[in-house]
This record gives sequence, C-alpha cells and structure tokens, in this order.
Amino acid sequence: MVTLNKLSLSLVAAYDRTSTPNHDQTVSVNPLVAEIATWYEKFRTAMDYREDEVILRSTIERILKRRLILGGSGESIAAPLIRELVWARYFPDSSIPESQVTKVAEAIDLYLKLEHKINRTHHINKGTVNEWILHLLSSEIEHILKPNDPKDIMGSFIFRIFKDLVSISDDTEEVRDLQVFIAVRRAYANDDLAFLRYHLFVQYFGVLSGENLDKIANHFLEAHKKIEEQFKYPAKDKIYTYVKNQTIPFLILDDVLRKHRGKALAAVSNEEYLSSEVLSACNSRYKATSGKVRRAIVRSVIFIFVTKAVFALFIEGAFERLLYGRTIWSSIAINVLTPPVLMIIVGFLIESPNRDNSYRILRKINTILYDDPPALATHLVVKKKPNKIDPLLWIVFALLWITTATLSFGAVVFILSKFGVNPFSQGVFIFFLAIVSFVSYRINRTAHMFIFKEKKENLGSLFFDFFFMPLIQIGRRLTLTISQLNIFLIIFDFIIETPFKGIFAFFEQWFSFLRSQREKLD
Repeated sequence: MVTLNKLSLSLVAAYDRTSTPNHDQTVSVNPLVAEIATWYEKFRTAMDYREDEVILRSTIERILKRRLILGGSGESIAAPLIRELVWARYFPDSSIPESQVTKVAEAIDLYLKLEHKINRTHHINKGTVNEWILHLLSSEIEHILKPNDPKDIMGSFIFRIFKDLVSISDDTEEVRDLQVFIAVRRAYANDDLAFLRYHLFVQYFGVLSGENLDKIANHFLEAHKKIEEQFKYPAKDKIYTYVKNQTIPFLILDDVLRKHRGKALAAVSNEEYLSSEVLSACNSRYKATSGKVRRAIVRSVIFIFVTKAVFALFIEGAFERLLYGRTIWSSIAINVLTPPVLMIIVGFLIESPNRDNSYRILRKINTILYDDPPALATHLVVKKKPNKIDPLLWIVFALLWITTATLSFGAVVFILSKFGVNPFSQGVFIFFLAIVSFVSYRINRTAHMFIFKEKKENLGSLFFDFFFMPLIQIGRRLTLTISQLNIFLIIFDFIIETPFKGIFAFFEQWFSFLRSQREKLD
C-alpha cells in the first residue's frame, strides 16, 4: 500500500462518491424509431466538423434553434428536445428521469427571460445576445442531463495542479488563474467556445436562477466584455500548449478511476494493481483512438466529398460551360476524387503508440498520485506583452512566410497544369486541398494524442512547418468558414429535419397506439 498526496486523496474521494439512484419515471422511446434516428444523426453530424466531446452540446443547440424559431416555451420544448436526444442514442433509453425534463424546461424559460431583459436593458446586437444565450443554454442543459460528470472533477484537479506551475510576470494572479482554467478546459475537456463561455459565465455570476436573473441582465455587458477579452489574451496559446502537453496521464487516470468508481481508493492505493490497470487503460485508449480516427476520416470524407461534389457539379461545371462551352469531366473528377483519396491515405499512414509509451504514462501517473507536490513539468513563465520583434526582422519573417506559401501553392499549380487542368479548376483544387490539409492535420493530432514524449525539433518537422503550415493555416480558416456557412446544414436543420423529426414523432405515437391495442387482446 502506498500513500496518496492530499490533492489526489480529494480527487479519489470525489470519484468514490456515489449518487443516489433516481426512481422517477424515465423517458422511453420506440427502438425502431431510435434506430432510424441514430443513422440520421450520424449522417447529420458528419457534415458538421466538430470534436466528439462537443457534439452533444452542439446537437442540443441545433434542436433549440429549430424549435425556438417556431416560438414556444420551456414546457413545450423540453420534452421533445430530450426525446430527440434519446432517439439519436446520445442517452440510453430510460436513462433520463422525468424530473430532468422539468429542470430543462425551467432552464429554457430562465434563459429566454434573460435574453429578453438583456435586449431591453442594453444596446447590444441582438444576434450576439442570441448566440450567447444559445451557447449558455445548450451547455446548461448538457450539465443538467449529465450531472456530476467526472470530466469536471478531473478538470478541477488538473487546474489546481497547473495554476501553481504557471506565472504571468506582468499580470495578476486572477488573470493567470482564468487563463490556466481556459487552457485546462480546452486541453483536457476539448471545450468549444460555447462551453468556455458557459464556464466563465458561471465563474462570474454563478448558475442562473430566478434570484440573480436581474443582476445578471444588468451586468451582462460588463461580463461579456471581460470574458471575450480572455479569449484574445496574448499569452493564451503558450499556456494552452504547456497544459496540453501534460494532459495524457490525466486522461488515462480518469479512465482507471471511472472504472473503479466507488472503490477507487483501494485501486490506486495498490501500486502493483494500479500499474496493471493503467497499462490496460492505455491499450483500451489506443484501440478507441484508432476507432475515433476512422470515424473522423469517414466524417471528413463525407464533409469534404458532399460539399466538393456539389461545388464541382453546380459551380465548376457551370463555369466551364460558360467559359469553354463544355464541362471538362476530367478536371471535375480530379477535384472530386482527390480530397477523399488523400484522407484515406492519411488513415493508412497513422501508427499506434507502443508499450514504452504506456510506461512513460504510468510514471507520470505515479508522480501525480504520490508526489507532493506533483513535479510534472518545469515552471512556465510568460508575459502578457511578448518581447517586440525587430521591425526589420519581422519583415524578413513575413517575406519568408509569403515565399513558402508561394512555393507550396506554386508546386500544386505546376503539377495540375501538367495534367491540363484549367485555372478555375486549379483554384477549386487548391481551395479544397487546403481544407484537406487542415483536416488531415487535426486527424493526425487525434491519432497521436496519447503519444507521450517531449517534442523535439528536427529537419523533418522544420521542413513540414516551412512548406505545409501556410496551407494548413489557410485550410483552418476555410474549414471554419464553411462550417458556419454550410448551405447543406441550413437545409438539413430548417427544411428537412423539422418534418423528418415530425414523422419520427408520428410513428412513435402510432407504434404506441398499436401496442395499446394489442394489450387489450391479452
């Protein structure tokens, strides 16, 4: 038996707390309807490129948008919203008690009142206020439906460790704590902007209630400004990278503690048993990551192929007919097929971590649990205002960046010209190649997210940064823009999904009616 440090003891105690079982009536759905809804949801989310950890929240936001645009209140929206989530298998059948529906309805009404009061009190763009309310409300609903999430417990534990390992030499400890908190939520929990806004909003005001609603409405403008400033903080990326490089052991430790919830203290107090469980958890994570990478590739192929195919057929084809008098099918074929093929090649080139990696993770977990304080990394000291680069040197760097971008894109244009691809099709190809490069980079990061080693610069990484980083940076901007302006998502959410979900509801009620008729014959 070994002794845990004070921080670890409080962490394990939090995992060992068991929640009181809820015996209320639960939300149950028809399994056939749920099967169809699940396949629909998989296809829908494939076209909206997001991290797995935020898909549930973004789905809640999507449903809220669709239902609120038609009007309604918490009472009329909460139950159908939760049924849709159970249909799509975000929650197992009969796992959500009816009491949660009431809580969700109350939250919807509170946030709608808050939006009304903010619009009446402050002169803020109504679109901005609506975006914030949807972000806050969708995050709140996820927390209602997933109370006492271990992700939040571990996130708080990581924050308590790293806030003492980071210093901002020219700013306050309060700002340091906020930046470390944001970095932990981004690095460990993969929070998106909506979740980050929600967590900082709760830090600023507390959970929204009838008692503090007026106070929040009156001070919303001030809070909005301060929170948004934190997302633009100059040193945020350095702090995020520092924390991100240390999160792997915490993810594995979380897996072990979840597995032994209720008996976690006994599991981590036995060093030999803990070692075997950590190595087992590493292997499970490696396999799960392989599956996650495959899903990401499939979703990316669908995301790119659907937008690319329609773009090529409707825009590129029309342009070629107008300019050349005919559709050049060879150019369209190259543009349509190349991005998915590249994504598939990326999938084949990805390698899994080895056993040495698992032992490195194990040593870090032992440090986290038993050392006091845990010596995970060297202390990070950053400045809010970084040292200014000499103007002449900055011009040289900018010229080098432009040169590398020109070389990268020029090489693509040269190869396409050799294949006889016209200039417009070349532009379309580069447009989607940039998106594929960014998506491939993201998938490669996902594949290596459990490889625990110090990053060292070498000739290969310098070559990659020099030639491919401009392409990836452009691809990132294009991907975010397409995700926000994707016409297919607008069609799905407001034209197809509304009647589609109405059909689901009709058939579920019809099946329920048939079942009641059969029961009369018994």
